[in-house]
Amino acid sequence: MSDTDSFIEEVTEEVKRDRLFVLMRRYGWIGVLVVLGIVGGTAWREYSAAQETRAAQDFGDSILDALAQDDAAGRASALEGIQTENPGANAILKMMVAAETNENGDTANAVAQLQAVANDSALPTIYRQVASYKALVLGADALSAEDRRAGFQALSVPGQPLRLLAEEQLALLEIEAGETDAALTRLDMIAADAEATQGLRRRATQLIVALGGTPEQG
Repeated sequence: MSDTDSFIEEVTEEVKRDRLFVLMRRYGWIGVLVVLGIVGGTAWREYSAAQETRAAQDFGDSILDALAQDDAAGRASALEGIQTENPGANAILKMMVAAETNENGDTANAVAQLQAVANDSALPTIYRQVASYKALVLGADALSAEDRRAGFQALSVPGQPLRLLAEEQLALLEIEAGETDAALTRLDMIAADAEATQGLRRRATQLIVALGGTPEQG
């Protein structure tokens, strides 16, 4: 490389450095903001996570304190006094209140409380379906057989999370109505379903035997 070429290269590098220095002075604050944004975002996420963890712990402690009451009425009252902004947690609270209300002997009111959760369109589907299922199970005396059958049929649609539990309740309704053949067919389907839990499959098999049927070998 000649002296002239070397000189030109050095000048070029100096010009580049000068331009970079000017750009840093002009736009360097953008980089600072980016760094601050990253650091601030991380800190906020950690703070939010800590707050959510603390809220969950406080919520759990409040439930344990409420359940420590001596009687069902006291437990229901204590549970009703717990405040939460989480819709799912609030739904769980209401279902727990309904359970204590039923334990206290007021089944009709417990069913109404569960139905209120089931009809709350603002809640995720799973909470509504669990509340509906519980209301239908508890409502053997408060609801007609036709209403219970229609409710369980709605929950037994393929793809629904409580499908097989609803099918089991439909089989029990068929047994109550004397529809033994229909009940056996439904119970055989439950026992053979790959999604059935061991407990559910065992209950279905026991009912099949009790009805005089022969369980299919899986």
